[in-house]
Amino acid sequence: MTGTRTKLDMIDVKILCELQKNGRITNVELAELINLSPSPCLTRMKRLQAAGYITGYSAQIDIAKLGETLTVFTEVTLKNHRHVDFDRFQAAVRKIDACMECHLVSGGYDYLLKFITSGIIHYQTTIENLLDQDVGIDKYFSFVVIKTPFIKSNLPLHKLFGDLEPAA
Repeated sequence: MTGTRTKLDMIDVKILCELQKNGRITNVELAELINLSPSPCLTRMKRLQAAGYITGYSAQIDIAKLGETLTVFTEVTLKNHRHVDFDRFQAAVRKIDACMECHLVSGGYDYLLKFITSGIIHYQTTIENLLDQDVGIDKYFSFVVIKTPFIKSNLPLHKLFGDLEPAA
């Protein structure tokens, strides 16, 4: 059943750790890495998928090899803070292909957005189009990324959830 909260143990966390490193790993290779036989490994993996812990598989693309891009983080403050205002804003930014992340945050502004565009003109056009939609933006501040020394794509699951029960 998708979305069902399943109690995880350390073997489940090991499976998730290995899958986020290599989503194309075979079940036999995965079972070997986590010291489990293939059949129970496959059963656990299917259970993790059904419970919604694994939301999909994708390739990680080296965007720098494709060409020049511009990454911009944008702080956005809304004029009003009703539930409908947040919903309207989120619906609008969800439709923007260049908006890769949208975070509702605490502090001096409401949202932190991450855009990846083909350049500054593309970014500015994207922001102007968003402003033209009148989705309740009071102000925004843009932070152009000069360099990205690293991006981590694997979550440190063993550190975040190390207090899970040992496998039975």
